[in-house]
Amino acid sequence: MVTDSSNTPSNEKPRRPRRTRMTGAERRAQLLEIGRTLFANKGFEATSVEEIAAKAGVSKPVVYEHFGGKEGLYAVVVDREMRRLLDMVTSSLTAGHPRELCEQAAFALLDYIEEYTDGFRILVRDSPIPQSTGSFASLISDIATQVEDILGREFKRRGFDPKLAPLYAQALVGMVALTGQWWLDVRRPKKAEVAAHLVNLAWHGLDGLEAKPRLIGRRKS
Repeated sequence: MVTDSSNTPSNEKPRRPRRTRMTGAERRAQLLEIGRTLFANKGFEATSVEEIAAKAGVSKPVVYEHFGGKEGLYAVVVDREMRRLLDMVTSSLTAGHPRELCEQAAFALLDYIEEYTDGFRILVRDSPIPQSTGSFASLISDIATQVEDILGREFKRRGFDPKLAPLYAQALVGMVALTGQWWLDVRRPKKAEVAAHLVNLAWHGLDGLEAKPRLIGRRKS
């Protein structure tokens, strides 16, 4: 009788494929991605260390070992997203003409929302951690500081008071950021059209600026 040597003998159990062991850096990156997704979908409070560990296929102590707990993981996720958005905005400001710079800044924020939707959802939520590394408001302030220098030069060229540049920078960046929060869910109109309308309002408003704006209502103070 001929025996087929390719078959596993009945008294032997088939061997399970060995699971590749992750390095510490790989495990940390995996936990960050899992945490990012869960925080974006469920929020900080509704996400548990147990769920994070289960999704990663590890025990809870592994999460504590890498981040000290859920709060530590959340802080790292927020810090990473803040840096990513700030880098995208600041690196986009390369044009010479102020109007194109406005377009580049608007596109940078909308690009981030489109490419890193989970990250933006996390950033626009109020942080539940008092000692958080930052907030969306502080990030917007950082971006406004970059725009402030650009506006200051433009104000000086036009004979306006450059000391007012910080005020206008906050107003412009805030307008784009709030519109981005609205666009996050509706996604209409298309990104380029949203950018065009934002710049239309910002630029034509800036183009027609009065050197000394006046109030026309009864209230003067």
